[in-house]
Amino acid sequence: MKRFNVLAAILFGIAVLAASLASRAQDEPQLTVEQQKEFLLNAKVIKSKETSKGITAPRRCTMSDGRITHDAHFQSINERRSSKDLGGRAEINFVDSYLYNIAAFELAQLVGLGEMMPVTVERKLFGQIGALAWWLPVQMDELQRIRKKIEPPDPAAWNAQMYSMRVFSQLVYDTDRNLGNVLISKDWKLYMIDFTRAFRLYHDLENPKNLVKCSRELLDRLRKLDRAEVTARTKKYLRPPEIEGVMARRDKIVAYFEKLIAEKGEGQVLF
Repeated sequence: MKRFNVLAAILFGIAVLAASLASRAQDEPQLTVEQQKEFLLNAKVIKSKETSKGITAPRRCTMSDGRITHDAHFQSINERRSSKDLGGRAEINFVDSYLYNIAAFELAQLVGLGEMMPVTVERKLFGQIGALAWWLPVQMDELQRIRKKIEPPDPAAWNAQMYSMRVFSQLVYDTDRNLGNVLISKDWKLYMIDFTRAFRLYHDLENPKNLVKCSRELLDRLRKLDRAEVTARTKKYLRPPEIEGVMARRDKIVAYFEKLIAEKGEGQVLF
């Protein structure tokens, strides 16, 4: 009898856990990119608070359109200086802008990496114009993962995401791609956030040694990336010299991988 009771208790516990997980999955609205954009552009802010993460005073906003309630991340920084001291290193033409978050999302869509970033739009809230991004269901960031020494369950899938992130970081020349800007979902999907210090004017790559491998699809998308389409999607957020920088770095990335393929073979470079 005791064995039966123990087995029944175990089965009951499993059922409760399964129901809890199913409930959590249902809590996350299943919306398309366009539907998420529509929500972010029109939903009302129910409550908000400053987040403790980041130095650009972002806010976490709970929003509702009357049917769906979901959180969003609002960031309005738009700092531009001729020069700024960054811990002993001066950066000329320094920019730290919410506009780059939107530009990065639009560019990620063009190169097939849109699912690695939160849907992001421009909106005026709290008397300021800024970037409003869909709040992501994550378990931790990369810094926390490393500190806790947690290994991803599928190393190959994880590495593929990391390779893609590094390619994109070189494309947009992100000077602040730190471990706290890499988020990890419960199913080990990687998200890139916070590109306010990207899109520098340089035509060279920030660190080509970070380009180790690339997916065939991403490399094909980069080869076909059209200047006119990039301009159409980002002209509200990027200046012409910044778009020139993107296209010049695109050329360098493609040339770099083509050289690697010639030296090592496709099987060692592409996946």
